[in-house]
Amino acid sequence: MNLVSILGKYVLFIQSLFSKPERFKVYWDRTMQEMNSIGVGSIGIVAAISLSVGAVTTVQTAYQLVSGLVARSIISTILRDSTILELAPTITCLVLAGKVGANIASELGNMSVTEQIDALDVMGINSAAYLALPKIIAGIFVIPLLIIIAMFLSIYGGYIAGVASQSLTPQEFLNGIHDGFRGFTVTFAYIKSVTFAFLITSISSYHGYYTKGGALEVGKASTKAVVYSCVSILFADYILAQLLLN
Repeated sequence: MNLVSILGKYVLFIQSLFSKPERFKVYWDRTMQEMNSIGVGSIGIVAAISLSVGAVTTVQTAYQLVSGLVARSIISTILRDSTILELAPTITCLVLAGKVGANIASELGNMSVTEQIDALDVMGINSAAYLALPKIIAGIFVIPLLIIIAMFLSIYGGYIAGVASQSLTPQEFLNGIHDGFRGFTVTFAYIKSVTFAFLITSISSYHGYYTKGGALEVGKASTKAVVYSCVSILFADYILAQLLLN
């Protein structure tokens, strides 16, 4: 199946999510369950990666700024902007594409190969909307919150590393964090987070929903979900940067 066919089938899948909707209570209950699974289940790995990325970014930036002509507070300014604009939303979502995306694809893939999805269709239920839409809605709400947590922890990790290595003092770090801050960077990061969340959940749901065969195909669907999600995130990252930062 070529790329155009896959894209067309994906668009039809998204369209099917909004036909024959179920009762609001059904979506509410399932969305709450998915928010707990995606959000609470991912806090640990998001926290670990964010602290590490912030610390490494600070240490490497301090290593490159060896000239005494440059104010040391610029280290935290670089950390702040790189974290908000790129590191927190993009790296975190790439990791979530592997964790959340693979989980969604394998769950729906198992339901597909065991004919549970066919059973829902026979009962007159819009299986695509019932199974995938709560995951997408939950991801759009929860993943941006995880990105906000990643921003704070990454900057905090940079603070710990910078002060511990004596690259800069606490006051210099705080001065750099406040210097020249632009609120639009946070807005841009939120737009990226929502876009990436939709791509991760919808692409993974698509690959899981249309899985055919057995256990081997479920594994292949999970792999495709992660790969396509990561590529889509990187492509969308470039497009959003071109549209919103120029």
